[in-house]
Amino acid sequence: MTPPPAHSPLPVSVLDLAPVLPVVVIDDAADAVPLARALVAGGLPAIEVTLRTPAALDAIRAIATEVPDAVVGAGTVITPAAVADAMAAGARFLVSPGWSPALLAAMKTSGVPYLPGVSTASEVVALLEQGVREMKFFPAEAAGGTPYLKSLAAPLPQARFCPTGGITPAAAPSYLALANVGCVGGTWMLPPDAIASGDWPRVRALAHEAARLRP
Repeated sequence: MTPPPAHSPLPVSVLDLAPVLPVVVIDDAADAVPLARALVAGGLPAIEVTLRTPAALDAIRAIATEVPDAVVGAGTVITPAAVADAMAAGARFLVSPGWSPALLAAMKTSGVPYLPGVSTASEVVALLEQGVREMKFFPAEAAGGTPYLKSLAAPLPQARFCPTGGITPAAAPSYLALANVGCVGGTWMLPPDAIASGDWPRVRALAHEAARLRP
């Protein structure tokens, strides 16, 4: 199989590519390219493909190879082996729901941006000690939502977040208005019925609406 092309480093932080980071679960790798093209056309170039299905790595590889305007990353990265697999497939960033010392070391040596997951102030402090300033806040709504993130801003202004988990289009603007939030992760622009039927214009339209959510 042809390896994905090498990409130049990202010109800006993953958190600054778009206000919303689509969190994609792909069951059929054949959906990857048209789905990615729809998201990019709608204004959401950064795409997190979660490593939750057998098709995920093939999907990342296909997007990296065939959709040059997409910035495809791997989500649900929870082991050093998953870091290696994601990099081999062409992932340009990594996202984890949490972190361990071994996982963090693997992400640090990957050569691409990464967002380790946190849900407490202690976890944020521990990552700051490691020189990590950009993180995933997960599960966002269950872990305290916007009030919790707002309360972290004063004592921990160095940290920036991509909150993910339970965020809706209605809630997203309140997250995006926070000084320590760069983008939010979400799935609402990826209706399962639209993906199952190949209704890519609908996905593109929903992505376009999401891309305009920043206050």
